[in-house]
Amino acid sequence: MRKKTRREMLEDCIVRGLLVGGAAMSANQLLAFWENTEHGANKPTPSEVLGPFYKKGAPNTSVLRQPGDPGIPLRVTGKVYNLRGKAVEGAQIDIWQANHHGRYDVEGYRYRTKLVTSGAADYSVETVMPGHYSDRPAQHIHYLITAPGHKALVTQIYFATDEWFEGDVDKNYRKRNLVSNRENVRPVTLYEQGTPHAAVAFDIVLEQA
Repeated sequence: MRKKTRREMLEDCIVRGLLVGGAAMSANQLLAFWENTEHGANKPTPSEVLGPFYKKGAPNTSVLRQPGDPGIPLRVTGKVYNLRGKAVEGAQIDIWQANHHGRYDVEGYRYRTKLVTSGAADYSVETVMPGHYSDRPAQHIHYLITAPGHKALVTQIYFATDEWFEGDVDKNYRKRNLVSNRENVRPVTLYEQGTPHAAVAFDIVLEQA
């Protein structure tokens, strides 16, 4: 008798009601979800260049924006996962950026932080939308992420609302080869309730070492 393949066994489980979805899902959707989860549906976050303004020793703080700072208030949030979708506890996230005027603090630690994730592996930073500058005219925030048992990742996020993309990210993200990967250009949500501010979500997926 021919031995059943893994896919055939999963199909049998669905037919017999041994594998069901929490929400309304067809058999094909459920099978695809299960197989993707089993094989690791997450892709590693695309890498970017480190840039010349990285600086060691940043403080562990989630509030980079100070009262009276110019610029649009920005909240950046996300989680750190591995390829199998599990939270990576103890990840260290260096974040640094230019201020509203497009200048980096190279003498101190304004708009710089080094966060350590907890068991939930989430992070949140209160900052401002970074400014433009001539060498890198697309607005961006730098990341350096390290975690035990995982490869270090250097990456950046960009903003879909940036005038640099001229209202069409898919068409213009390759301008001057500034952005290496479309996935790193993130949508921006604007909130008007209370203090008006912008928000960006950026989850990070690390590869195992």
